[in-house]
Amino acid sequence: MVEDSVKTSGCHESRLLIVGLGLIGGSLAAALRVSGFQGQIVACDPDDSEIARGIEMGLIDSGGTHLDEQVNDATMVVLAVPVLAMESVMASLAEVLPNASADVVITDVGSTKATIRACAQRVFGQVPTNMVLGHPIAGSEKSGVVAANPRLYVDHKVILTPEPNVDRDALQRVRCLWEACGAEVLEMDVERHDQVLARTSHLPHLLAFSLVDTLARQDERLDIFRYAAGGFRDFTRIAGSDPVMWRDIFIANKQAVLASLDDFEAGLSRLRHAVEAGDSDALIATFDRASHARHYFDSLLNKTSYQAEYHMQPQGKVTYRVQPGGQAQGRLRVPGDKSMSHRSIMLGALAEGVTEVKGFLEGEDSLATLQAFREMGVAIEGPHQGRVTIHGVGMHGLKAPAGPLYVGNSGTAMRLFSGLLAGQAFDSELTGDESLTKRPMGRVADPLRLMGATIDTAEGGRPPLKIRGGAKLKGIHYDMPMASAQVKSCLLLAGLYAEGETRVREPAPTRDHTERMLNGFGYAVSREGDTCWLKGGGKLTAGPIDVPSDISSATFFLVAAAITPGADITLEHVGINPTRIGVINILTLMGANLALENEREVGGEPVADIRIRYAPLKGIDIPEEQVPLAIDEFPALFIAAANAEGVTRLRGAEELRVKESDRIQAMADGLAVLGVQHTVVEDGIDIVGNGDGQKASYGGGRVDSLGDHRIAMAFAISSLRASAEIVIEDCANVATSFPDFVELATRIGMGVSVEGAHE
Repeated sequence: MVEDSVKTSGCHESRLLIVGLGLIGGSLAAALRVSGFQGQIVACDPDDSEIARGIEMGLIDSGGTHLDEQVNDATMVVLAVPVLAMESVMASLAEVLPNASADVVITDVGSTKATIRACAQRVFGQVPTNMVLGHPIAGSEKSGVVAANPRLYVDHKVILTPEPNVDRDALQRVRCLWEACGAEVLEMDVERHDQVLARTSHLPHLLAFSLVDTLARQDERLDIFRYAAGGFRDFTRIAGSDPVMWRDIFIANKQAVLASLDDFEAGLSRLRHAVEAGDSDALIATFDRASHARHYFDSLLNKTSYQAEYHMQPQGKVTYRVQPGGQAQGRLRVPGDKSMSHRSIMLGALAEGVTEVKGFLEGEDSLATLQAFREMGVAIEGPHQGRVTIHGVGMHGLKAPAGPLYVGNSGTAMRLFSGLLAGQAFDSELTGDESLTKRPMGRVADPLRLMGATIDTAEGGRPPLKIRGGAKLKGIHYDMPMASAQVKSCLLLAGLYAEGETRVREPAPTRDHTERMLNGFGYAVSREGDTCWLKGGGKLTAGPIDVPSDISSATFFLVAAAITPGADITLEHVGINPTRIGVINILTLMGANLALENEREVGGEPVADIRIRYAPLKGIDIPEEQVPLAIDEFPALFIAAANAEGVTRLRGAEELRVKESDRIQAMADGLAVLGVQHTVVEDGIDIVGNGDGQKASYGGGRVDSLGDHRIAMAFAISSLRASAEIVIEDCANVATSFPDFVELATRIGMGVSVEGAHE
């Protein structure tokens, strides 16, 4: 019987010889047995009792203490002996190797490859072409064949370090051996392997041995161990590993271990100095960066979103099942505005002083920005329930990151960072996931080059972006060929570091969050007509930011109230930036009973509570000048149109076809399922609504959101006027922009259940 996660063996060796039947060798035999391996497994070990125990456990067919008796006809030899014993074992093997099969392959499991390669070179004159050096990254504090575990290698990595002249068939056979055990097989050169393992495995073990030994020799050692907490218990567990094996490893990989120890001692010295000086910012920067390191590197290695790694976003397929009818009553505060959350981190990091942010949206763009500034030495506390504390380092306080800055799928982060990093003294590189690396970045790289920046891109102007530090930027007057808030923001951020004045003219109005927030941080940005500008060389001053609720998220509940008889919803602290209020203007034109209350300004942004009560809607021709101001809100507005008297016509909305989905067609397909009459045109849609509030406006059915969060939420609220259940497929991405949508929908009186979500 083959266990879960262990593959049916693709390893077809007729006689496998394991030299050294301890934990690693015994577990290899056990894993192969479980995988259905059909060949003979024999072993050689100086301890005849280990051989007897291996036979008794059914792990090996036979074995003995003399290598010459076991090597006959072996097609593969696995050397699983301590590193410092490797040379003598290789020497013995060299004498009897002619007795092995003509196509024999040799491999090993040692954790220090340079030492083992040197052994092979001394014994054989060179590393034989049929020798493939390898290292399974798996183990246990237990030792001996009795500890053999058939699942030891499942979902663990095995690193092979083949020589350039290796026999390709031999390499493939060793790969098959480990894959049959359930391992993921990687390749790496010898020197890189030893450097990486010195830092990730050898150094932690050295520190564990040192700490436990130091505390065990103190007078209070009994109390220390009596009251040991979980963290210290982990150290004692690691320090319980085989002392002889680790002595050999530290000696064999001496140079790499010492180099990693030097780096650690330097870091420890910085921490000691921070503790002595009471430097809380330095401590927070180090601790917070370490606290989030696992999430960050999982995102980087797997090329996944930050939200997925932070377990905020449901994984797999998610389906909403929404019951027809319901109420729309209550006071709500929807999540913070994405654009402002993103920029609050960026400007807070460059400011002097501490910036407290409330209402932070833990979405992909803002999480990418937050992590990038951590990598550049900024102390950031949170996010926790929408709160983030940023310890600003000033305009010139950023430090060079240790490697590329990974921004996931955030085009906003990449474009804005390119401007900011162009003015830094250090080199930097911006990279993202597979999707982002296909998107052209020339529209920011080209004007930045005009300012004096040195930026290299991949073919076609695509990421990664490599930015040379130390450039002397000069302000420019730039006429944007197309309207883009991201390009405008990129150039203004570069302008902070440029000599003279940076002016940006836009052909149509775009979101002005960057200009408003810069002014809120005390950095003057001027505007006249279609042009904004600033002068370089100023500074930012920290202050509190209460991020307004995102009007795009508020829209779903505005429409919910607008279409539901008896509804009365107040949405608190919503941003009403003039470049974003198209949805308010359009609903008002349709006859919605909508009022702005408690209007005020927060961090340079206008904010209000929006109260909306049911009133019959009427179909309209949507003014084309309102389309750019409501481009993200149209999926919900289509549902309003389906409940309005007469026809609602939309034109000039080509951009909707290139969002997360073709939103015009996706909404049209869903409306067809519900039975709503409509006509699609290239740049818009005509929707025939039902103006009778006394009866359902349409039926139910199964709708595919195509993974588009706004499509999913739009059809969820449509259920308020449906006659039957609506099932919405592929809703996992709702968490991207609105993690609490289902909770708030339930709170106002909707019946939404979620199927298929799991952590």
